[in-house]
Amino acid sequence: MKKYAITVILALLASLTFAQDLSYYLPKGYTYNPAIPTPKQVLGYEVGEWHVTHDQLVMYMKAVAEASDRVIFEETGRSYEKRPQTLLTITSPANLGKLDQIKADRAKLRDPGASVNIASMPAVMFMGYSVHGNEPSGANAALVAAYHFAAANEIATDLENIVLLLDPAINPDGLNRFASWVNSHKAYILNGDPAQRELNEAWPRGRTNHYWFDLNRDWLPVQHPESRNRVKVFQSWLPNIHLDFHEMGTNSTFFFQPGVPARVHPLTPKKNFELTEKIGTYHAKALDQIGSLYYNQENYDDFYYGKGSTYPDVQGSIGILFEQASSRGHLQESANGMLSFPFTIRNQFTANLSSYQAAKEMRVELNQWMKDFYTDIKKETDADINKAYIFGAKDDEARSFHLADLILQHDIKVFELQEDITVNGKQFKKETSYIVPADQPQYRLIKAMFETRTTFQDSLFYDISAWTYPMAFHLDFMALNSKILNLANVQLINKSGFALAPGKVVGTAGAYQYALEWSDYYAPKAAYQLLKAGFLVRVANAEFTTPEGKTFGRGTILIDKGESGLDNEAFFQKLQEIAQSSHVDIHAITTGYTGGMNLGSTFISPIKKPEIALLVDGGVDSGEAGEIWHLLDQRMQMPVTLLPVSSVSMANLDRYNVILMADGNYNSLGKMGADKLKEWTEKGGTLVAKGGALRWLAQNEIGNFTFKSVDNADKGLQLNYADFQNATGAKDTFGAIFKANLDVTHPIGYGYSEKQIFTFRNDNFFLEPSTNPYANPLVYTENPLASGYLHPSNLPGIQNSAVVRVSGVGRGRIVGFADNPNFRAFWFGTNKLYMNAIFFGQVIDGGTAR
Repeated sequence: MKKYAITVILALLASLTFAQDLSYYLPKGYTYNPAIPTPKQVLGYEVGEWHVTHDQLVMYMKAVAEASDRVIFEETGRSYEKRPQTLLTITSPANLGKLDQIKADRAKLRDPGASVNIASMPAVMFMGYSVHGNEPSGANAALVAAYHFAAANEIATDLENIVLLLDPAINPDGLNRFASWVNSHKAYILNGDPAQRELNEAWPRGRTNHYWFDLNRDWLPVQHPESRNRVKVFQSWLPNIHLDFHEMGTNSTFFFQPGVPARVHPLTPKKNFELTEKIGTYHAKALDQIGSLYYNQENYDDFYYGKGSTYPDVQGSIGILFEQASSRGHLQESANGMLSFPFTIRNQFTANLSSYQAAKEMRVELNQWMKDFYTDIKKETDADINKAYIFGAKDDEARSFHLADLILQHDIKVFELQEDITVNGKQFKKETSYIVPADQPQYRLIKAMFETRTTFQDSLFYDISAWTYPMAFHLDFMALNSKILNLANVQLINKSGFALAPGKVVGTAGAYQYALEWSDYYAPKAAYQLLKAGFLVRVANAEFTTPEGKTFGRGTILIDKGESGLDNEAFFQKLQEIAQSSHVDIHAITTGYTGGMNLGSTFISPIKKPEIALLVDGGVDSGEAGEIWHLLDQRMQMPVTLLPVSSVSMANLDRYNVILMADGNYNSLGKMGADKLKEWTEKGGTLVAKGGALRWLAQNEIGNFTFKSVDNADKGLQLNYADFQNATGAKDTFGAIFKANLDVTHPIGYGYSEKQIFTFRNDNFFLEPSTNPYANPLVYTENPLASGYLHPSNLPGIQNSAVVRVSGVGRGRIVGFADNPNFRAFWFGTNKLYMNAIFFGQVIDGGTAR
């Protein structure tokens, strides 16, 4: 009797905690090698009973590899937080012994002239889990997948013809952040209440990486180590199928691709959609068998090539997105009943198995498709009048370098100019300009990087509609109708040895002054180091010319040893160190008697070392805040205090002279916080604010900012109800590129030589220009759209409106941004606008900011 009661209690507890043993996930009809440890044997709990942390995930993957002759474990890199990025290669023991040969054979698929044996070539399937760290059903399904594919006896023969690449956690840092949160707040008796603390993680949440970037938008820009390491694996293996496991809202069901047919990028062949649809029938059959609800060809699209499910589509592979309704913890109420964490894991693993079945049965077809894809590309390049793309910057090596480096990550050949040339009136300088021939296997990907597009089949986008890279990097560029390689002296870049050249001091010790041109991308990095060293640093607000004939533009930094106490040689040596590490050149000037103005002119202003606080937490947009943090911490190596909004009213703001406010809702600051920020600014602080932060400042009468509105309401007596979502969604600006005119004489425009630049916007926030024409350093043109989609009703909001507007508050300045100059870390071309606000807000003339 007592034994029976205990059994009933244990069964009840199991139902309340929704614990499931491994048999809940595994398919019927398989037997398993007892030598392969189950997840519970290694971790001490059943899959789904707790959220796996990253260290536990790695521990299990190592244990499986050590026990199985089908599995190789490797570390492919490290995240920002130094967590290992790992990869399991799972195939037959015979294949494991010839992986290099398999890779070499697959590389031939990109060569139309190469002979390959499609019939005998293994298929390759990449399985990437939880690029969003708080979408954990994928990473936890990876535990089951690793066990099944390593231990199932019945698939031994199958593995002769398939290679599985298993990345258990694409975002190690975010996954660990999320697992720590939900495990820390888990109750042993679950109730599923959506208000439960466990289900409402704290800012910035676990979706993103260390710097709060969405890594599923970084496949093409590759600005983060996690992405570069992952893309390297992709390019070395050329998988036929690429699985991308995600989660969506709790009240949804399960989505698998294809997405909306009208929202496929035009560079993706129709055959890709057809194959994705065919693979989808395998998912439908598998989900039918376990009774799970699902859908496809809705909501999600295949347009932006920076996503894990779309990046493969332009390279002869099939990217497949899975979206599982999220429990956001261990159990949550949903519109479809109680949603348990184990249930979400089982759906993901079931789709994993159906993908495996498709890869196995479609092996020859998928390999043939990749071969045909690259054969067709050869025909397309022969027919295309654009034979190459050239890009470069006359006055900044770094921006050109970083774009060339980005392109190289994608197995694309890039050539460096070894002589100055002029093309169609544009000068391209040697060693700062590059050529990308179109006649390459990655032709379609190259087109996607360089094209401008303003017409679209559909007006809705799941992500951005434009990303033209030379515009993003603010580079001169053009398409060429000649390969030009025969017309100019060029050199093929060796990817392994490609690096940005160190800077130097031009001249000798003991000079009258030293000058740093602000046109260099890393000039702010160098300026901060100069200020940190205690040197006297001044900014030239007018041009000047040395007796030797060299002209220095506005924004040039003048350097004197000041009160550092260093002698001439030690001072010179320190300048050398800063120049080298910052990749900038510093020039010795022998006299203060320069043309244009002398070096003691009143047009030269001393600048203070920026002491920066970035407001975070609360309603702050974590993505934009992370972009700012990354720019300062990684690129410019400048310290920044991450100051929680809730701490502003109690903080000693006097220790900062620059405060940064990303887009967001700042209402939690209240009147006390508003008064404190206003007082701080009035005393001479520089406040840099964007989007929603500007609205909050205006509402609290801090600075003078006004905003434009547009009339985009639907008109008429009656419209079709079924059209509502599409009609309203089309009015959103998801992400497009616009032309703007920059006042290069304004401190915000220092370092730029051309009036027209390109900016990126992904919202409908429209900033009115100031009535003071000197307070609008950057405004949109009359015809602003350069690339991407813009709903016609939004055009009046952008035309001739302000991108950057400056307002004075007492002795301080507010620099307001309508657009995001730091978007996803790859908008190198407008980063300097933001850095100028940080460094030069303090020198903007008060009369121009009224």
